[in-house]
Amino acid sequence: MLADLGIKTVADLLEYPPFRYEDRSQYHPIGSLMEGEWVLTRGDICATGGFSSRGRRFAVFEILLRDVSGSIRVKFFNQNYLRNIYREGRSLIVYGQVRRDTFARAGLCFMNPECEMVQDEEDTSVHSGRIVPVYRRLGDLRPRTLRQILHNIISNMPLECGESLPTYLRRQFRLLARAKALEQIHFPQVDSNSPVERAREMEKLNLGQSAAHKRLIFDELFELQVAIGFVREGRVKLFKDRAMEVGERERQAIKKILPFHPTAAQKRVLREIVEDLRSPHPMNRLLQGDVGSGKTIVAAQAAIVAVENGYQVAVMAPTEILAEQHFLYFRRLLQPLGYGIDLLKGGLTAKAKRETLDRIQSGETSIAIGTHALIQEGVIFHKLALNVIDEQHRFGVIQRNILKEKGDCPDILVMTATPIPRSLALTLYGDLDVSVLDQLPPGRKPIQTVWRKEKERETVYAEIEVEVARGHQVYVVYPLIEESEKSDLRAAAEMAHHLQAQVFPHLRIGLLHGRMKSSEKEEVMERFSSGELQILVSTTVIEVGVDVANATLMVIEHAERFGLAQLHQLRGRVGRGADQSKCILVGDVEASEEARRRLEIMCESNDGFRIAEVDLELRGPGEVIGTRQSGIPAFKYANLIRDRRALEIARIEAEKFLNLVKFRPDPEWRTIAASIREKWRHRFNLAAVG
Repeated sequence: MLADLGIKTVADLLEYPPFRYEDRSQYHPIGSLMEGEWVLTRGDICATGGFSSRGRRFAVFEILLRDVSGSIRVKFFNQNYLRNIYREGRSLIVYGQVRRDTFARAGLCFMNPECEMVQDEEDTSVHSGRIVPVYRRLGDLRPRTLRQILHNIISNMPLECGESLPTYLRRQFRLLARAKALEQIHFPQVDSNSPVERAREMEKLNLGQSAAHKRLIFDELFELQVAIGFVREGRVKLFKDRAMEVGERERQAIKKILPFHPTAAQKRVLREIVEDLRSPHPMNRLLQGDVGSGKTIVAAQAAIVAVENGYQVAVMAPTEILAEQHFLYFRRLLQPLGYGIDLLKGGLTAKAKRETLDRIQSGETSIAIGTHALIQEGVIFHKLALNVIDEQHRFGVIQRNILKEKGDCPDILVMTATPIPRSLALTLYGDLDVSVLDQLPPGRKPIQTVWRKEKERETVYAEIEVEVARGHQVYVVYPLIEESEKSDLRAAAEMAHHLQAQVFPHLRIGLLHGRMKSSEKEEVMERFSSGELQILVSTTVIEVGVDVANATLMVIEHAERFGLAQLHQLRGRVGRGADQSKCILVGDVEASEEARRRLEIMCESNDGFRIAEVDLELRGPGEVIGTRQSGIPAFKYANLIRDRRALEIARIEAEKFLNLVKFRPDPEWRTIAASIREKWRHRFNLAAVG
């Protein structure tokens, strides 16, 4: 059963930590029990009984447990086999919640509690009389059975087991030995009898702050950083069979297409990318920037360098609408240079697809832009040298690897518009070099963001009217396409009709959503971009890739239903010109505390990195880890929010350790390094993809 869940060795099981702890060390006399308490008590079975319903569909087995202070009923439902185990005269330990017995006047009882027979007064119990670990269920294995198995393992474990940290680090940070930490994680001991001290120690255990937790957290983070170090070393050993030059021709081509003077951040990032392109080793770089910081223009400049050197570029986007937006943007931007640019997507006719594939294979296409269609078997590139992957977290590592194999050690540039705090970026994208665009293009003004309640809808409509009267355009975003009986959310299709017929009959309103055909979407966006449409009612398909400088107002309906990252992405569709822009969040005043905090931080800050910090605090790191390539598993002990400081220290110490292993032949260090390399080999076999 355990093997089916990926737990095949004792070591695997030891690394399955409890998710909480219960203090079952103090026995409470039966006479002192109070309703609602979770308590541990013990007594002798002085009577048993029970009954079954007609047809034996429902059965109750009941015992009366007594000590010198009183007695209490213990009830078990549909567990008749217990009649043969719990017999009069036996002693029993019980842990559970004390409840009011509705079938006995003013009586208390336990219902289906955890019980343990007292075999020998000298025996140390596994399930009571101590701090007890509580595990999440593994398949059909009950947590109680799992606890017993782990207790047997811990009891027979040698005092010393394979160390994953060098001795100097354990001493430097005063960390427990690994064997001791594993013992304390599963069966912690609190020696103090002081209720205050015990409560303090229990809090540390449940918050992951005990000495055992600190050791295993550092273990996990240190191992990961060492493994990432191995990946980076392996990448440096790869050589690409080409050399790109950046001379006057490339510089003039770049100057010809720039629509504005680049920011200092854009110049810095482009310089880093160019150095990678000229390097003998393939580039693996993460280009991270806030909404509107100019990531795409930087990617376009990198593409120019590759094309001017005689190579092809692939740009892969996660959705058709984003691929279409990139295609239109690249085609418009690079038109003066006369490059062959093609769009490859699933909706092409057989003839159009065949012609596009022929152009890519012959080299007539310099820049191929597309969705997953780019990685299909029939796509053959002439001389692919640069892969630009947008919104990388939406692709699986296998898909990215297929695109990588379309060329000979191509350079990889990954773009993400989801800001990630630097400490997390170093972990989530630790095998990539990180470039950050931390400046907006000149002339951009911070977007004003306000939160309006449903009762203020007329005010919102008035603000839309004023903005259109100024010659500007407006987005109105809804979570759904059509009304659903299961939801009270305003739907885009119905509301577009309502706004046109009832609210703004004199204005030109368009509708955009994901179910439309590509040609329809392109037509609507073209009409909005040209100014023909004054209001665009949309679902979240405009979250990325839409760039209309004249759009200065964004209204987001049911804003409390959106996540912070999505709200920030949507807001970034305005504020792209020199005029002051505004975002109105229409949200429920009765929203949850977490939703209220999301709307408040949106009104307080335009800084995507600050918003990302709050987002992580609100929802934890699980989802962020989930966006990472499959090489890095979720942490067992570490928490990226709580343990950020430990993460930074582990990264620094891992770098030092790898240098020591290289230049000083200490047997302990080499053994630990080899162990980590072997352990992570299968997890990181594709990590160089980025």
